[in-house]
Amino acid sequence: MKKTTFKFLTVLLLVIMAVFAAHLFILQNMELPIFADRILLSYIVNYTLAAAILIFIQSKFNKKSSQTGFIFLAGSGLKFLVFFLVFYPFYREDGTMSTSEFAAFFVPYATCLILEVAFLSKQLNNQDS
Repeated sequence: MKKTTFKFLTVLLLVIMAVFAAHLFILQNMELPIFADRILLSYIVNYTLAAAILIFIQSKFNKKSSQTGFIFLAGSGLKFLVFFLVFYPFYREDGTMSTSEFAAFFVPYATCLILEVAFLSKQLNNQDS
């Protein structure tokens, strides 16, 4: 694993932990259950998928750099597949998806996505043509 990849995964872990703490703090202040809506699983799954996708992209980066974007999009598709298979049925059990249920998945998903895009775009911009 490249040093930059390990550094990014460490930063991603620290950021996702800080966002998780802030998310729990907000839920507590709103007097909502803090560990409901599979929130812990959502943060773990999103971090794990982001890390796996990034490591996979980095392993293919030099060989097929022109296809990096397609690999990234396939990884995003995988994240949505996991959402619809693991989280969505649970969230829709009562017939509706509440804001806290949506936030439990979307906040870690968006956090990981933003950091992944920033890191990969920096990597692509620093690549020699």
